[in-house]
Amino acid sequence: MKRPPQGWFERLPTDRLIAEFSVWSADLLSIGLELERIKPHADLLHIDVADGHFAPAFLFFPDLLARVRAASEVPIHVHLMVSDAILESQINQFADAGADVISLHVECPSVASGAIGLIRERGLIPGLVLKVETPISELSPHITDVDFITLLGTSIGVKGKGLHERALDRLAQAQELIRQANVDHRVVVVADGGIRHETVPQLRAAGAEAVVLGSLAFGDPDLNSRMKWLVSQ
Repeated sequence: MKRPPQGWFERLPTDRLIAEFSVWSADLLSIGLELERIKPHADLLHIDVADGHFAPAFLFFPDLLARVRAASEVPIHVHLMVSDAILESQINQFADAGADVISLHVECPSVASGAIGLIRERGLIPGLVLKVETPISELSPHITDVDFITLLGTSIGVKGKGLHERALDRLAQAQELIRQANVDHRVVVVADGGIRHETVPQLRAAGAEAVVLGSLAFGDPDLNSRMKWLVSQ
């Protein structure tokens, strides 16, 4: 099984946007070719997992992650959008399949009863995700326990929607919460959803340190130019 080099998290860039490429937006019939195409540009791969209950979509399964892991050394960030009843099982299955980061929804009760600790026990990096309607203050009890905070900028589990009107303010609020908590390690704030040419500079200015790239990257025939533009923001 391929793995990213040790210390990859500490080497994530701080002077530019971190690029997470969402596998959901890749050409799944040519996933191997897609992984090769984005390899020079991807800081992380982003794999969404949804059970059709917590989020309306059905996405993706551990076997797919295992195949991506076998083909790529790029760190893999798994976003679990699943019901609380199966959260522990999903953490273990995706850890076994090769995830490097697993982010859970703060709306799941298990987050407060050991799910973050389980991710650490599996030797992975934990993160938290907030739906666009969830108050940023819900992060407070857990802010020192995670290394990634992902803020959805659109409705959960739906592609192609515009950026929510509160998304920019929420990024600034999350950064302020991290500062006030005096967190003694890096917490990467990620913007996920509504990532467009016109919104990326706004998201960056509001406090996003990483963006989850879908069609903006995978759909651009000139990916090299697109990524040069992205890292200049």
